[in-house]
Amino acid sequence: MNTAEVSLLRIYVTEGEAKLQELLKFLRDKEPVRGVTVFRGIAGFGPSGELHTSSLSDLSLDLPLVIELFDEPGKVQRIMKSLSTMIKPGHMLSWPAKINIDGTQ
Repeated sequence: MNTAEVSLLRIYVTEGEAKLQELLKFLRDKEPVRGVTVFRGIAGFGPSGELHTSSLSDLSLDLPLVIELFDEPGKVQRIMKSLSTMIKPGHMLSWPAKINIDGTQ
């Protein structure tokens, strides 16, 4: 199997921050990437320790969102730099990965 080196980027926000649409627009229009997936958490907490859950008793949902993408390492570094003013410190992480680039197994 032939592979290529990429970087995977994961961004953590919450629904209450209302940044999802802005981030997706940026990743589609300004820095087009190979693809983006958004995961909606059913529960989570950050440094404050305040638990955000999807229970029926919650009047407003402020659930965790994870935006994940991959692309060439240099592009991912540019994206991280561009987003550094929009995303809280410590809420973006990246690591190297490999993708398959042909149909062989």
